[in-house]
Amino acid sequence: MSTQANSVTSTKPPVSASDQAVAIEGLHKHFGLGERTVKAVNGLDLSIRRGEVVALLGPNGAGKTTTLDMLLGLTEPSNGTVSVYGQRPARAAKAGVIAGVLQTGGLLSDLSVRETVEVIASLHGREALSRVPEVLARSDLTTIARRRIAKCSGGEQQRVKFALALVADPDILVLDEPTAGMDVTARRHFWNVMRSDADAGRTIIFATHYLEEAEQFARRTVVMHRGQIVADAPTAQLRANLGGRTLAANLPATGGEALVQQLNDTDGVTDVVVDGDRVSLRSADSDATASALLDAGARDLEIAAPTLETAFTALTED
Repeated sequence: MSTQANSVTSTKPPVSASDQAVAIEGLHKHFGLGERTVKAVNGLDLSIRRGEVVALLGPNGAGKTTTLDMLLGLTEPSNGTVSVYGQRPARAAKAGVIAGVLQTGGLLSDLSVRETVEVIASLHGREALSRVPEVLARSDLTTIARRRIAKCSGGEQQRVKFALALVADPDILVLDEPTAGMDVTARRHFWNVMRSDADAGRTIIFATHYLEEAEQFARRTVVMHRGQIVADAPTAQLRANLGGRTLAANLPATGGEALVQQLNDTDGVTDVVVDGDRVSLRSADSDATASALLDAGARDLEIAAPTLETAFTALTED
């Protein structure tokens, strides 16, 4: 066991290695044949640098999970290449360079939480075994370490999977809906741990349906739709690219139609929508537009900054 562990550890990327942690080029993954072929991933190009925190967003069926499976070496591409620090994904995973927390995959129900973590740690040698107490603490599992997996809730089992990914001390951590089933307290603890890991330089790639998690944690957001990337930018920039803030107000009792026409004719004002006596719009100069609305007698004015949710919706609408 120790000989194998030594050979595995030696393949970890040195500190002086290339900053490119993940390189994906021309990636395709098809399922089925003929007319029934499903193009789950359809021509993906993606480069991720060491230490980046990247959120992978997209509606169901966008190809996120399939992409992560290929990144972890769990499935082979139909076409294209995936490399992790210049290695094939399966080799990098075996070496402990990359590890994942996935939605799929079961745990042995008869083992305890500690036994489960120790079994996986033993595959990575003595150093990994020595990290078990620390990993249990970081995963918030210490108090239930003796509990059988069968007696653990869905959120607790998800935290066990997180612990299994940490025992190898991977350089890249891949997370597919990592907080599914966790309560609010567990989710907060999980992201606090991830934030400290990111600050220490670990590369983190995560897919999530909780857009607020991507907004609060990801420094870069990649949006997928129908197997392709439709946006890739720093998270704050992605929000800003929507073109200003959203405003909503009640129209004045008189002159409402004229005000709406004025708004439609104003440069930088878009998406003007009237619903009853309330108008909503997007403006590149929210201060000037708000002043115009109030001067015209509009009431109950609301101004909201762009959110990742509005960006996501705009990018993935047909």
